[in-house]
Amino acid sequence: MTIRVKLNQGAVLRAIARRNMSQNMLAIRAGISSGYISQIMCGTRNPSPAVRQKLQEVLQPLTFDDIFIIEEDGHDPATR
Repeated sequence: MTIRVKLNQGAVLRAIARRNMSQNMLAIRAGISSGYISQIMCGTRNPSPAVRQKLQEVLQPLTFDDIFIIEEDGHDPATR
């Protein structure tokens, strides 16, 4: 089984709009590059645990479940 954590794009866009922030400002405040945040936002890359933590700090009081989506792929061989 593979588990991926993806950004909930709609929730993040709403959160930064409410804070009068741009996507670039979010990247600066989280300490990541604007290119990386762009890739995370469009789903071509998945954020690392460290980046997830930084984004949660910037977007408080939103929780992990507000900001991210957990996707599971395949199946666990142990459940066969």
